[in-house]
Amino acid sequence: MADNVEIVEGCRLPVLRKNQEHEDEWPLAEILSVKEVSGRKLYYVHYIDFNKRLDEWVTADRLDMKKLQFPKKEAKTPTKNGLPGSRPSSPEREVVSINSRNTTDSSPPPQMQATLNGTARRLIPSQPGRKRKANCGGTDEDSQDSSDGIPSAPRMTGSLVSDRSHDDIVTRMKNIECIELGRHRLKPWYFSPYPQELTTLPILYLCEFCLKYLKSLKCLQRHLTKCNLRHPPGNEIYRKGTISFFEIDGRKNKTYSQNLCLLAKCFLDHKTLYYDTDPFLFYVMTEYDSKGFHIVGYFSKEKESTEDYNVACILTLPPYQRRGYGKLLIEFSYELSKVEGKTGTPEKPLSDLGLLSYRSYWSQTILEILMDLKPDNGERPQITINEISEITSVKKEDVISTLQYLNLINYYKGQYILTLSEDIVEGHERAMQKRHLRIDPKCLHFTPKDWSKRGKW
Repeated sequence: MADNVEIVEGCRLPVLRKNQEHEDEWPLAEILSVKEVSGRKLYYVHYIDFNKRLDEWVTADRLDMKKLQFPKKEAKTPTKNGLPGSRPSSPEREVVSINSRNTTDSSPPPQMQATLNGTARRLIPSQPGRKRKANCGGTDEDSQDSSDGIPSAPRMTGSLVSDRSHDDIVTRMKNIECIELGRHRLKPWYFSPYPQELTTLPILYLCEFCLKYLKSLKCLQRHLTKCNLRHPPGNEIYRKGTISFFEIDGRKNKTYSQNLCLLAKCFLDHKTLYYDTDPFLFYVMTEYDSKGFHIVGYFSKEKESTEDYNVACILTLPPYQRRGYGKLLIEFSYELSKVEGKTGTPEKPLSDLGLLSYRSYWSQTILEILMDLKPDNGERPQITINEISEITSVKKEDVISTLQYLNLINYYKGQYILTLSEDIVEGHERAMQKRHLRIDPKCLHFTPKDWSKRGKW
C-alpha cells in the first residue's frame, strides 16, 4: 500500500518498533528521509516522544498507512533542499527538571534540620561573612539554571556547544553506520560531522590511541605501524590499578581534541561541534592492559569558566556504560574542583543519561555526609548547606535541588526539616555496596593553573 501513496519527509504515522526487551509496539513516528536501495524504498523514522538514538531506517511493511498524516503547509519560505516545511523537531525528553516540584526560589531556606533514626540534625545556612575561593558568580538565571537543569541561554562558544534547534534535516539523521575502535564496534546514536566521503562506508575505522579516522582496515593497519601512541597525549595525572586519567590541552593537542569531539558527537545529541578546542582541557579516562591505555570515556572543561562550570561535555563510551565509569568521571571532575578550591556544576543541558548519572552522584554524595553526622556531646550536630557544598565541591544550587528531588525537605514547627526515612537510608546503603569504583585522592597528581594569567593559553 505504501507504493500507492507517496510518503514524503514530514509525514507522520505509526511505525512498528521492534523492541528486544518488551513486546513490539506501534508508536507515532515522523518520516525524516526516503531513499531507494535495490528497487526497495527505505524510510528514516524518528519515533515521537522517544530519544533520537532510536531513530532508524525501516521498510514499507512496518508503516501503518491507515493513519498517515501529511505535513501541514506552512507560510514560511521553503528550505533550500525543497523539504516540506522548516519546522524544528519536537523537543526531546532528555532535558528534564532536577526539581521534583516547580520551585522558582533556589535560595536555601532560612533554617533546615535533618532527622536520621530519631536524631535531629540541624542544617543552618552559613553566614555571609564566610568566604572561599570561587569563580565569579552567575546571575539569578544561572542559579535557577543549576536547580532545574534547563538553561536560560546556552553557551555559544567552544568545542561542543549546546544546541536545541534541529532545523537542518541532515543533522537530525545518523550518518555513520558503524565505528571500529580497538576491539569494540560502536553503533553511533546521532549525527557527527565526519567528512562526507566517509559516511557511505559500512565501517569507519579509528585508531584507538590517537583517534585518527581511516576509511579501511588496511589503512588502519598501515597507520598502526607508524603511530607511536599507546595512550592519549598529554599528562597522566591519575593512576590506580588499571584506571588512568590523562589531561589534554585543547591548544597543544588540537588534532586529538578535534577527533575526540567528532567521536563524542556520535553519542551526544544536545551538543553541536565546533573546531575551536583551544579554550578547553580534556580529561580522558583509560583502562590499561598489555596493549596500551584504552579510552573508556572523557569530560572536557573550560580553562576559564565565569559560570562555575567544571564540566562542559561528559561521555562514557557505550561498551563501558552501566559499569560505574560514568559516576567515576563525575567524581573525578569534583576531585579536581576540590584541589582548585572551587565549587562546580556541569554545563546544561545535560543529556538524559548524563542527568541520571549526576542525580545519582549528587544524591549518594550528599546522603553519605548526612548519614555520617554524629551527635556532639549529646547535642545535635550542625551543618550548613554551604558546608556541604564546600566538603563536596558541589555547587550550592545543586545541593538544594538534590534535597528537593529526594523529597527530603519538610516544614515542621516553623523549621525546615530534612527527614531521612528508612527507605532512603536502606536504598543508599544498597547503592553504596554496589559502587566499587571510587576515586582515591592520594593517587591524583594535579596542580591547577591560573589560566587568567596565561594570555591566550
